[in-house]
Amino acid sequence: MLRHNTTNDGVVALIVPGIGNSGPGHWQTLWEERHPGWQRVQQRDWDRPVCAEWLRGLDAAMARLSAPPVLIAHSMGCLLVAHWAKRSSLRVRAAFLVAVPDPAGPMFPPAAQGFQPVPSEKLRFPSLVVASSNDPFGSVAYARRCAADWGSDFVEVGAVGHINADSGLSDWPAGLALFDGFLKSL
Repeated sequence: MLRHNTTNDGVVALIVPGIGNSGPGHWQTLWEERHPGWQRVQQRDWDRPVCAEWLRGLDAAMARLSAPPVLIAHSMGCLLVAHWAKRSSLRVRAAFLVAVPDPAGPMFPPAAQGFQPVPSEKLRFPSLVVASSNDPFGSVAYARRCAADWGSDFVEVGAVGHINADSGLSDWPAGLALFDGFLKSL
């Protein structure tokens, strides 16, 4: 179970899910439930993502925030953040980017449109890329390349699949500790 602490209770945070919207057992959802002030990007279609449309959803969510947020992205949400950062000048405090998928990989959802090429420009805000050694949607090498391109710090967290509900992480206490450490480093 997540515990409230002084590090992340006062944070303006925006949850940026990937395909499927991170359901009830996903750590993003569980973190959001524990932090009622945190908000979530809403998309019209969570199952057939179109990058241009998802960018508008992220813009709308950013417009509702009272201060520059920490973006907490998972999977395709990480790609969305990279595309958004390239075209927006809105301020972001930082980004926590978990399980970056490889659009050229065999497991990338064919219904997803417009996410390639993945921007390789350095992000203009601090970021941390978190990867699993056995993620079927993106290799550690791919995540490490993205982190290098984006100017992000990088952490490999072992063999935990796609770092989602199917990984059995529940509220992912180790991830929360990484998130708290990342915030303290800002």
